[in-house]
Amino acid sequence: MSASGNPFLAAIESRISCYSLTKTSPIPDSRLQEIVNTVIQHTPSPFNVQSARAVVLLHDNHDAFWDTADARVKESVPEAVYQALSQRIAGFKAAYGSVLFFEDQGALEELGSKNASVQHMLAEGSHHSSGMHQFAVWTALELEGLGCNLQHYNFLPSIVDAVKEKWNLPSTWALHAQLVFGAPDEAAGGLVRKRERTYLPLEERVRVLGA
Repeated sequence: MSASGNPFLAAIESRISCYSLTKTSPIPDSRLQEIVNTVIQHTPSPFNVQSARAVVLLHDNHDAFWDTADARVKESVPEAVYQALSQRIAGFKAAYGSVLFFEDQGALEELGSKNASVQHMLAEGSHHSSGMHQFAVWTALELEGLGCNLQHYNFLPSIVDAVKEKWNLPSTWALHAQLVFGAPDEAAGGLVRKRERTYLPLEERVRVLGA
């Protein structure tokens, strides 16, 4: 069955980064919460540790996150680098909201302490699980008519520290990514999300043995 004949595969095929976003949403905030809740509840985690955590930032809270990121980047990188990043950050702030994805290191450490045989697998499994959560929310929001792009401004520890302090988050929560979302900006070409893509030959990327 082709991707177009399978709703799940079709959603995967159509998902793409969208950077021209507005401070509007085609769905209510309650629906946004429902989507994130469903993904957190049902996406796999290593040994069912359920270590994924999410913070949905809307309105002033979304703006505050990207203001914080801008300030921390400005004080941490050379001016030329800041000038380039600040324009990108302004674009993220112009969106409707952000979902912050965390992994609770306390939950992982607790599982590892109870079962030493799986301890060495937890860090890698945690990263895999976080990626699945990010992808699931991203794809679900696109199906609702939102545009999204995924960022990793946790590269600066000062941003992570500021976020935990501002929103009183547990110290054991490790920030992995930020999914920025909003209605695509039609005037800026945001609705044209299917950019031209190039693909490596699948024969070089997939091997089927025994068929």
